[in-house]
Amino acid sequence: MTLPPPIFTLDIAGKPILAFEAKNLRESQQLCHERWLRQDIADLMSNGVSLWDGKARLRVRRSTEREIAMYREAARDAAQPQGDLLLAYLVELDDLREKSGRA
Repeated sequence: MTLPPPIFTLDIAGKPILAFEAKNLRESQQLCHERWLRQDIADLMSNGVSLWDGKARLRVRRSTEREIAMYREAARDAAQPQGDLLLAYLVELDDLREKSGRA
């Protein structure tokens, strides 16, 4: 039996923001340096506040049992091809249409 890949959580300024699978801690830490991710978390908002101000420390750690459960639930609900990186946000995201002024 093959174990599922470990789940990691990205903390921003000590707050858990998103969970994802990676082969190991080193691979998970590389995600923090990806330009596309940094842009996404700078653009996304939760309760009217940007997820990342571009300055706060990004830190990756192993996920808690609760975060793993949230990730697994998101993975079940995702209509995404197997093998694609799934980012399960652990915070409620503001509606992107509201931000852009579209309904």
